[in-house]
Amino acid sequence: MKILVTGYKGQLGYDVVNEATARNIEAIGVDIDEMDITDANQVQEVITSGNYDVVVHCAAWTAVDKAEDEIELCTKVNVEGTKNIASVCEKLDIPMMYFSTDYVFDGQGTTPWSEYDQRDPLNVYGQTKYEGELIVEKLNKNFIIRIAWVFGVNGNNFIKTMLRLGKERGAVSVVADQVGSPTYTDDLSTLVVDMIQTEKYGTYHATNEGLCSWYEFACEIFKQAGLEVEVTPVDSSAFPVKATRPKNSRLYKTELDKNGFDRLPTWQDALSRYLEEIK
Repeated sequence: MKILVTGYKGQLGYDVVNEATARNIEAIGVDIDEMDITDANQVQEVITSGNYDVVVHCAAWTAVDKAEDEIELCTKVNVEGTKNIASVCEKLDIPMMYFSTDYVFDGQGTTPWSEYDQRDPLNVYGQTKYEGELIVEKLNKNFIIRIAWVFGVNGNNFIKTMLRLGKERGAVSVVADQVGSPTYTDDLSTLVVDMIQTEKYGTYHATNEGLCSWYEFACEIFKQAGLEVEVTPVDSSAFPVKATRPKNSRLYKTELDKNGFDRLPTWQDALSRYLEEIK
């Protein structure tokens, strides 16, 4: 098996390539220098000439607030870029895996979102990921995986930010009215490599097990890191941002269970292994 992984320099792409390689699967990671996903001709050339069995599309515009000002650019990357890859996968009749987000929902209520709930994005980023889903789900061979609150070794994330601020200030205020589940890219990449070796196509939700608010996540980070930091819970209104954030990022894992895939470990367990990894 030979796979192409876009967004190799990001948290997820990096871990997917490492996981596949560890299992003796040939994985070629590309980023913008090797394949600009917004260039349809380049995308066609790279994928067609590589003789790949599957494309794992991790590349995306993820700057949520910046997207509100850079609508055209965000759309170019998340929608047109996805369309370029999907078109080639369709021509070659090979599977495409696309990563989406809980941001495709409206973020209201407290009931976890099922894989087939109505999508109603709150912001530009969510809208572009939703439009990407619409493109990919038309393919005969597609995997769509919705994730949330991502953290990995290769890149910036909430955990690294909290550790830095905690050491610098000794006190932080963290939003307590947004609830979801963190996703460790090392755990997710295990599922990804399991999944692409099957034909169990469809839409899945995959985050680490368990729920928390960002405040509870921060408290656990400092506890496990052995740092004495004063953490104050605040409402979202304390941190005005351009893009509206979902208060409900809970996700049901019905399709994972139905198709016999293992759920990811608890987020507390994932955090423990991650902190060990970045020491």
